[in-house]
Parts: sequence; C-alpha cells; structure tokens
Amino acid sequence: MSGYDLRKVFATTAMGSFSDSPGAIYPALHRLEKRELVSGTDEESSSLRRRRVFSVTTAGLKALTGWLERPVTRDDIIRRMNDLMLRFAFMDGALGMERTVRFLNEIAAEIAAYLPELKQYLATHAEEMPLSGRLALEFGIEGYEAQLRWAKSSIVLYQEEERKRK
Repeated sequence: MSGYDLRKVFATTAMGSFSDSPGAIYPALHRLEKRELVSGTDEESSSLRRRRVFSVTTAGLKALTGWLERPVTRDDIIRRMNDLMLRFAFMDGALGMERTVRFLNEIAAEIAAYLPELKQYLATHAEEMPLSGRLALEFGIEGYEAQLRWAKSSIVLYQEEERKRK
C-alpha cells in the first residue's frame, strides 16, 4: 500500500481511532523502511507525483508476528484495548484461527479476573463516591461486561467456523 492508501484505510474504517494525518503516517513509514521492516518502491502514476508503495519485509513479518504473539496483560485490558483490537484485526491472516482463539481467551480471562475487583471497589466505596464518580465506574464495569460477552461470543463463532471446516 502507499501512504495515501493507508490514510484512506484509517479515515474510512473502524481504524479511525488511529491518526490518518500525513504527518503521522509518512514519518512512520520512513521509520519502518529505515528499520527494514517494510520496503518501498516508486511507481509511475497518472499524477505528477510518484507513488511510493510499501511491502512488508521478512523482518517486518517477523516483528509483526512477535507483536501479535505477545500475551494479553491486565494493563492491556485497562489502557490499551484499542491496541488489542488492532492486533486482533491482523491475527487470522498472520497467525491463524487457533492462535486467534487463544488471544480471545486471554482477553476474556483478563477481563473476567478484573471485573470482580471493580465490582468489589464499587460495593465498598459507592456510598462515599460522588454520584458522577459512581456512575462513571458503573459505566466502566458495564463496558467490561460487554467486552467479555463479545470475547466469549467471538470464541463461539470461531469454534463454529472450525467445525464447518472439518
């Protein structure tokens, strides 16, 4: 893809939470190229500007695989859910369904372990919290419950897909 192609992906898909700014994309592509994780080739185009198209290198694929393989942590669940979903978006193609299901199980397990702590905190401190604080915490708990339901239902869909393939 070219930098422009990547900008369109970020601007027109659910990946819109990531910057589609040329000031972010092009320097990132140049850093990846400098580290030999992608290689760029210039192509002729119908416009006055040449189009630079980037491809993942073997080293880049290895780095991507390493990033995708990282275990899910509590900190990921609390602070980096968008990053987890970005990893998830690439999983099937890079690692296959079995690893993707394991990833979903890791997410579910981390959320399931965190939820009781949040609920206990709410039960213990609800009376002393300002209404806005309590409601914000309840919002967070409901969000994690929704994410846990999503992870579990996604696992079921993968299991059904696996049965269809057999």
